[in-house]
Amino acid sequence: MQGDDLGNLAKFLAVAQEASFTRAAAKLGVSQSALSHSVRRLEEKLGLRLLTRTTRSVAPTEAGERLLDTLRPAFEDIEAKLTSLTAMRERPAGTVRISCSAHAARTILWPAVNRLTLEHPDIHVEINVDAGFTDIVAGRFDAGVRLGESLDKDMIAVRIGPRLRMAAFASPAYLAQRGVPQVPHDLHAHACINLRLASAGGLYAWEFEKDGREIRVKVDGHLVLNDVDMMVDAAVAGHGLAFCIEDHVMRQLADGSLARVLEDWCEPFDGYYLYYPSSRQPTVAFRLLLDALRYRD
Repeated sequence: MQGDDLGNLAKFLAVAQEASFTRAAAKLGVSQSALSHSVRRLEEKLGLRLLTRTTRSVAPTEAGERLLDTLRPAFEDIEAKLTSLTAMRERPAGTVRISCSAHAARTILWPAVNRLTLEHPDIHVEINVDAGFTDIVAGRFDAGVRLGESLDKDMIAVRIGPRLRMAAFASPAYLAQRGVPQVPHDLHAHACINLRLASAGGLYAWEFEKDGREIRVKVDGHLVLNDVDMMVDAAVAGHGLAFCIEDHVMRQLADGSLARVLEDWCEPFDGYYLYYPSSRQPTVAFRLLLDALRYRD
């Protein structure tokens, strides 16, 4: 392999990942024409077309996909090895990218990140808040955060939070007017505030459990929201019953602006886990963050 070959391979990888010469050039800090010339030289040397170019997009050919399958793990391994060299420095350094939900970011991730980055200022953390199930490998994240029940089997998972509970609730005025549901199926006679799931686009079916019996109830009402804080505000305003992780409403339950119902049907469930691919070599910065997040009973 000649000197320019590795650089041309890296440039081809950047173009394929960004699906754009313009974005890849900006990311690499080179001109678009120089980048195009490097990829063309690589294609000429291999005698194969690696990218299909149109006026609107760039996509790998079959040969390009096969080359990408080889390059991705190789360059990720090189990047991990280079980053691990920071362990030789006096102060730990590096960047950690994590994808998680807003609730996990606020209650679990941020307190740990706040402490860690104050203690180790050369460690940089990027938190990507996403309500859906992000593919952390495709998104080039170091790790993600999910509830224990939704973890992929091929990932390493580390518990980072306590068990959680759901809460069903409404304003005292609403309950005084419409009555208090005694069992989950009573919700069919009530106005309920629906949550639209970002991960699937559908409405969340409320999940209850008591004495080993699990029930999922599809509720109805005049409001459909995709933000939990708005759901809480709507419930306080008397628009109906709502359902979410109890952390969101502890203050309102304490001050009496909301009242809890069906509490005996809301049993604790597995909380948050940090997960990452078993094939990825953790960096020093990642190991420090993992240790800061690890849940200790």
